[in-house]
Amino acid sequence: MALPFLPFNRPGSSANPTSQAREMSFIEHLEELRWHIMRAVLVILGFTILVFVAKSFVFDTVIFGPKNTEFLSYRALCWLSYQIGLGESMCIVPPDFAIANFSMMGEFMAHMQISLIIGFVISFPYILWEFWRFIRPGLYEKEIRTTQGLVGYCSMLFLLGISFGYFIIVPFSINFLVPYSISDQVADYIQLSDYISFMAMTVLAAGIMFELPMIIYFLAKLGIVSAAFLRSYRRHAIIIILVVSAVITPPDALSQILIFLPVQFLYEIGIVIASRIEKKRLKEDLERYGS
Repeated sequence: MALPFLPFNRPGSSANPTSQAREMSFIEHLEELRWHIMRAVLVILGFTILVFVAKSFVFDTVIFGPKNTEFLSYRALCWLSYQIGLGESMCIVPPDFAIANFSMMGEFMAHMQISLIIGFVISFPYILWEFWRFIRPGLYEKEIRTTQGLVGYCSMLFLLGISFGYFIIVPFSINFLVPYSISDQVADYIQLSDYISFMAMTVLAAGIMFELPMIIYFLAKLGIVSAAFLRSYRRHAIIIILVVSAVITPPDALSQILIFLPVQFLYEIGIVIASRIEKKRLKEDLERYGS
């Protein structure tokens, strides 16, 4: 399968030996893409059904975990506090609060929403793999080597971001937002839909933001950005990351800061990646054309 924008027999390049002998038509490409999408959707639906069946574990252990004292993040932080000699000073006791449902279909819709989101997260590596299978036949050997490990690295960063959002941002945000009060005359009723939306938006946003190094990698490979460019626009990047963090996270400063710090760190890693790509490209040019 050769993509229309990546014909196989371009001058000066060796074709992918696994490719078909002829170029596929636009309709054939659409048909091929349709099957890749259908397989990805079926996998998502399969995991969604499994998550839906495991209702008790998913909600009691995963979704409502950050509001329980025995949550992993609280226990790890408390353990660290004792290890460094601070006693109980870093031990967090989450606020005791109830989650209310005011809609007849509220619990069912929350169950469906969470099942679909978790099904998508679990299926993410397979979705990337299907995407890779679709574009791979249209690439040459050098392009395949360039994108080697795409599925693995993207999946790792996405799952790392998901974990960071779930184990760090969500519990700290809950401990900041729930006890926050402007007056004793205000009674707080936390709706199930709000809690679910808060968790889903926070965790997915972290997963997406953690893909920044891969974005920089491909832009640097294409020659669109350079290490010097990224360094010179570091201040602009800080502002952009802060704005994006404010848009995709709940409206509290703590969540925005917690997502900003690691993403800014990943931006710095992206500079290192771009620098290495430039050095490698320069070395290849010197070997090809001489000094």
